[in-house]
Amino acid sequence: MSALNPELRRRVITIYKELLFLGREYPLGYDYFRPRLHRAFSANAGLRDEEAIEKGIQRAEFVKKEIEALYYLKRYRTLRKRYVPGA
Repeated sequence: MSALNPELRRRVITIYKELLFLGREYPLGYDYFRPRLHRAFSANAGLRDEEAIEKGIQRAEFVKKEIEALYYLKRYRTLRKRYVPGA
């Protein structure tokens, strides 16, 4: 990938770091999240086609949004239990 497009490489590394950061609060724990994330990115490490790399980046962005939604839902449920009687 380094010989292809440095911009794509930067985007892949950035999304990987963002997902690692989000994984710290994953419900099953960081020790569960990190190896699976690493395996998913390693499986696509050999990609050379820019369209395939772009598709992988889009999928990673989708996963990032899903994880963020999971965290917001968890926080909402916690606050609701804390402040709404009978919830």
